Amino acid sequence: MRTVHSLKELRTILRGYRQQGKTIGLVPTMGNLHEGHISLVRKAAEMADVVVTSIFVNPMQFGAGEDLETYPRTLTEDQDKLASAGNTLVFAPSAEEIYPEGLASQTQVVVPDVSDGHCGASRPGHFEGVATVVTMLFNMVQPDFAVFGEKDFQQLAVIRKMVRDLMIPVDVVGGPTVREDDGLAKSSRNGYLTPEERQIAPAVYQTLQATAAKITDGRTDFQALESEAEQSLGDAGLRPDYFNIVNSQTLKPATAEDREITILTAAFLGTTRLIDNLSLTR
Repeated sequence: MRTVHSLKELRTILRGYRQQGKTIGLVPTMGNLHEGHISLVRKAAEMADVVVTSIFVNPMQFGAGEDLETYPRTLTEDQDKLASAGNTLVFAPSAEEIYPEGLASQTQVVVPDVSDGHCGASRPGHFEGVATVVTMLFNMVQPDFAVFGEKDFQQLAVIRKMVRDLMIPVDVVGGPTVREDDGLAKSSRNGYLTPEERQIAPAVYQTLQATAAKITDGRTDFQALESEAEQSLGDAGLRPDYFNIVNSQTLKPATAEDREITILTAAFLGTTRLIDNLSLTR
């Protein structure tokens, strides 16, 4: 496995693979890898001859007061994990390599509608940062496939719409959420939790499961269910950001006629923001 830091070297290596007729898969990450990320790399390795994992803490997708400066940078540990997961190439550029003219003058990609609400409402500009850097990575790597985690459900929807609308020739594949034994979705930010908070954190997934069970049992008063869930999260010691029951395709509020439903939530536990989701078919 090789690690490169420059676009020039990346393109040189990938050109050689393409000349050999090899297919290329991409797994975009911000590093500090856990088993959820590694499962995406393994999935990409099943689909493509060559797997490129990008490790880049993208400043464009962090808002004011968020954890850009403190986000863990663990390249050496990440390389060790990737080497045993079937990864071929690590692309770990600097911010200067990606944004040589700085963020202020950088062209941005805006994906309307699906970026609205949920995390888009709580983190203004976040999905513009995500869509921009993913578009750039697609152009730099030119993969046949790209694999993203379903834990970031709205992000995956944004990327899929972006690819459709801009006619980008990349097959976007979702990888299932990987969870701890107690149900907590694996996340790089889980490392911010204190031991006491870590004991409370599974309440996020438990609340999703409880709400899904009520919907399966026939309840369609979705606004009331959302309020009940936010109360449950608050009672458990979390501060709800949002708890939304939506149509799985449009991410708009679900109606009684919808059959494919996704429950999206984000909640703060101390200073840590946890996100999760659960999809069901009625």
